[in-house]
Amino acid sequence: MSYYRILLADDEEEVRKAIIRKIDWESLGFLVAGDADNGEEALEKIEQLKPDVIMTDIRMPYMDGLTLAARVRQKYPSIKILIFSGYDDFEYAKEAIKLNVTEYILKPVNGQELTKILARVRDCLDEEIEQRRNVRLLRESYQNSLPILRELFLNDLVRGNVPEEEVRPKLEEYNLDISGARKWLASVISVEPEERDEGQPLSRQQEQKLIPISVRQLVEDSLRGCVRFAVFNSTDGITMITAIDGQNTQTGFIDMLGDICKEIRRILEVTVTIGVGHSTQSLEQIGKSYQSAVDALGYKAIIGAGGTIYINDMEPVNRGKLQLEEKDEEELESQIKFGTPKTIAAAVQALAAQMEDAKVHASQYQVYMLSLTGCITRLMQQYDMDMRKIFDGDRGFMRFLEKGQNREEFTAWLIDIACQMNEAMTRRRDTTARQVIEEAKAYIQEHYPEPELSVEMICRQLHMSPAYFSTVFRKETGKTCVAYLTEVRLNKAVELLNETKDKTYVIARKVGYQEQNYFSYVFKKRFGVSPTKFRGV
Repeated sequence: MSYYRILLADDEEEVRKAIIRKIDWESLGFLVAGDADNGEEALEKIEQLKPDVIMTDIRMPYMDGLTLAARVRQKYPSIKILIFSGYDDFEYAKEAIKLNVTEYILKPVNGQELTKILARVRDCLDEEIEQRRNVRLLRESYQNSLPILRELFLNDLVRGNVPEEEVRPKLEEYNLDISGARKWLASVISVEPEERDEGQPLSRQQEQKLIPISVRQLVEDSLRGCVRFAVFNSTDGITMITAIDGQNTQTGFIDMLGDICKEIRRILEVTVTIGVGHSTQSLEQIGKSYQSAVDALGYKAIIGAGGTIYINDMEPVNRGKLQLEEKDEEELESQIKFGTPKTIAAAVQALAAQMEDAKVHASQYQVYMLSLTGCITRLMQQYDMDMRKIFDGDRGFMRFLEKGQNREEFTAWLIDIACQMNEAMTRRRDTTARQVIEEAKAYIQEHYPEPELSVEMICRQLHMSPAYFSTVFRKETGKTCVAYLTEVRLNKAVELLNETKDKTYVIARKVGYQEQNYFSYVFKKRFGVSPTKFRGV
């Protein structure tokens, strides 16, 4: 049995412990995932603990329950919020209703009453998830949300098959509100396949086939009202065209996609990966963004599935990349980028086998070898690699044309070059990640006094997506970016406490905390004493 996760926020530890003690959580279908003694701490823990329900007191230091509810509702709209209040105040209740709070509970509350409330919340969660998974409703939604002409137009648009003069009229005809933006972005959602169980009942297998429909519906629900977009099914997955204008930012949108991946995993229990392409200044050129989004999905083999993959994070930008349209060339390039020595060798040998089967003039063999070498050369050019090893000396490619070496030797040579390129790309990705983290650390060291400093600000400076940056930062440093920023601020605060006579509130502002009380709270949590007592030690 899977349990719904609850986060409890109250500034009185005894109250939190009492609530946890008095309820038989498991019998109600819940698990207490964690607790927090203020709204700021609760907000930080939500990202880590991924609760389904938040129970919060209305009066807490640093961030009260209503402010917490507003922040949660903005970023995690599906989370249920229960607010405890010792005040029978109509204004509080009215604000809670505006925030779509699930329950507004007056203190004191006894265990029996709270049990009934939690049972109602559980039933509500069960019903919502059942609706998401209901095969009949999904099938009806699928039929209603897939006008054939609209889907065909959008597929033609991303493949460059719509004449430029027809784009705007067609957008109006199909009521697609994505024109007139500053730039556009294509994204492709790949639903990762589940392991098939031949013993599954037929109804369960049919339900799995409808999972992409539920994914698409959840994506549309999450983005509606936040950005202007068009969602449609393409051969590469669920595809989106998003208009980036003055109301939103590219990094903010990509960060939103990362949250959507987590929501899908939590609600539908499936894994999705979203490839995000290069932006384009012209909607008529959205096909290039679409193709680069498809390319981004190929990097699942390197960084794993289950999140967003932004093409700018993975490949050099503006390097004159040449698109390889032939299927065999695309497979070879994919193996060089993502494969292992074993799979690279298999791909090259499969291509070389076509030479064995062909019965053509010798010059055609040379053209074929030139084509394969051209594929390698273009990839090396994209990554600024040294191409002399391909053409120079007795071990270069030219000897196969000049001296007529056999195909076995050419195959072995091509495998060796491809494997060397694969190793070089892996090293470069690792080096680039380390360099980016050093740049981020330097930026934090310079800007930590700014209270508004955030992960999104750092990502805008580095031209990276927040989701990928956060993953790389944790991998390289062993901690989150927020934790590192807090560490820098507190270490600087220690220096100022030891070396200056500044008041505590002055030091708080110097290290990026606008509120002295919250600074003291964070400081004590880290060092065990308040800043004032620390100075007196």
